[in-house]
This record gives sequence, structure tokens and C-alpha cells, in this order.
Amino acid sequence: MAPFKWLVSIIMIGFHDGLSAIGMPAANGWTWTLSIIGLVLVIRAALIPVFVKQIKAQRGMQLLQPDLKKLQDKYKGKTDQLSRQAMAQEQMAMYKKHGTNPFSACLPMLIQMPFFFALFQVLSGISAAKDQGAGIGAMSHEQVVEFDASSIFGAPLSASLLHGGGGSGQVAVVVLSIVMIIAMTASQFITQKQIMAKNMSEEAMASPFMRQQKMMLYILPLVFGVGGINFPIGVLIYWTTTNLWTMGQQFFVIRRMPTPGSPAAKALAERRAAKGLPALSVLTGKRDEEADAAAAAAVEIKAQRVQPQRKNRKKK
Repeated sequence: MAPFKWLVSIIMIGFHDGLSAIGMPAANGWTWTLSIIGLVLVIRAALIPVFVKQIKAQRGMQLLQPDLKKLQDKYKGKTDQLSRQAMAQEQMAMYKKHGTNPFSACLPMLIQMPFFFALFQVLSGISAAKDQGAGIGAMSHEQVVEFDASSIFGAPLSASLLHGGGGSGQVAVVVLSIVMIIAMTASQFITQKQIMAKNMSEEAMASPFMRQQKMMLYILPLVFGVGGINFPIGVLIYWTTTNLWTMGQQFFVIRRMPTPGSPAAKALAERRAAKGLPALSVLTGKRDEEADAAAAAAVEIKAQRVQPQRKNRKKK
């Protein structure tokens, strides 16, 4: 985790120094809080190309569902090793042909997790580094001391619900931690709920995989909620901010690039039809050029005037 700790701390220090240069106090908790939020913005902005790839992969998987269903029916009831291997090979060939992958949906989370754990280690090690007279990551000892002394609403950023600030700051740590944990889990729940309610087709809702998704809808926020009692307040700020980014990002995608066959896709089609706009491609979210070309060809054929044929006259 050392490279990630250095990268996370460098980004934070960059925002901290920039905010200090425009007049914010270097040792103020809000200066460090905005630095953590800046870290989120940098990481999530860098992940936008990955997110776009994820959306395209999801659209490709949706379009593949009929073919996958035929493949499953083809090997239905065949449990021998050769049949399972042949089915897996055909599935992989199908994914490769259409340029999609069922694991692409996990990419943004998998890429972001090392940064999350690195930030957790940096903030959790602040107090120990201060006592040892050392720095942590790219943070100097002076910056470690500044961060350890910084607080918002009376709660130190390096404190957690299980390891509070002690004394008069303990109540502030407990209250702020509980508020942040609720905000973190609620934003994660709302994000997943709006995907299931608005951005899934009827076929996807009826699939066995959907039952697992419904369980995860409640289990994941619970896991993060329980784990949040050990997260420093700075980490809770990070995770709540990234969840709010995800929620806004999903709202944009559901409204502008919904899953084919979903309630959101029907609502988008109705809005565009009411405005007289052309259909959008389910893969790119842009104008469907093939649909436009077909519509233009149909209009041209319909509008084309049939020329009268000249009859041959007999010469006298």
C-alpha cells in the first residue's frame, strides 16, 4: 500500500497547500476536510473513462441477454464436465465478439479500493506518527501534527467512533461519526435502490441474479455501517463524498443513458418523442445513426414521386 499512501497524501497536500495559499488556515479542520474532498474529486474524475467503459459493457450485456438465454437452453440439463467447458468457451467467445465483459461493472470499485484503504492507513496512523516524531506517506511531521490537531465541529478528523478524541471532544466525535455513518450508508442504499427501481429491464428483474442483488442492497450498507464505527472521521468524509458523487453520476446515467427496456429508458423515449428528437443508441447514449438513416430512407421513399412512363408510339 506504500505507493498508494504516497499518492493519496500527495494529492491531499497539494489541495491543502493550495487552500492555505488563498488564505485558509493551514491547521484548520475545514482546510483538511476540503483537501479530502479534493482527493475524492481527483480520483473520481480519473475514473470517468473507466465508468464510461463500464456503462458500455453493461449495455452490451443487456443486448446479449437473448443470446445468453439461448446458450443456457442449449446446455440445459447437461452437467458433465465437457458440456460445462463448452458452454463457458462459447460464452467467452460471445463476450469477445461483442466487446463486453460481465466483470466490467466491478472495475470502478476495484480501482478505488486501494486508495480508500491507503487513506484509511494514513489517517489511522496520524496519532502514532505524531507521537513518534515521524511523517506518514508524503506528509511531513509538521503536517502530521497539524492534521492531528485539526477538527470540525469539535471532532478531530483522525478520531473514530471507537477511538474518540477523548475529553470534551468525545461527544462531538460520537455525534459526527453517527451522522456521517448514516449519510454514508443512506447514500449507498439510495444509489442502488434507484438503479433497481428505474434502470433495470423486466428480464433482469426476473432473473435469479436479481435475488442476490436485492440481498446486497441491504447487506452492503449494513456492512459499511458496522465497519464505519472504526473509520476515522476523515475516511467517513471521503466515503460519504464518493457515495454522493456516485449517486449524482447514476442519476445522470439513468436519465440520459438508461438500460434498454427499463422504466427509465421508456421515460427517456417519451421525453425525446414529445420534443420531436431522434432516438438514442443504447450503447453510446448518442444519436442512433442507423435509426436516423433508416428513418430518412423511409421518408425519402415515401416522398418520392412516381414518374409516369411514356408509351411507345407507332410511327406513321
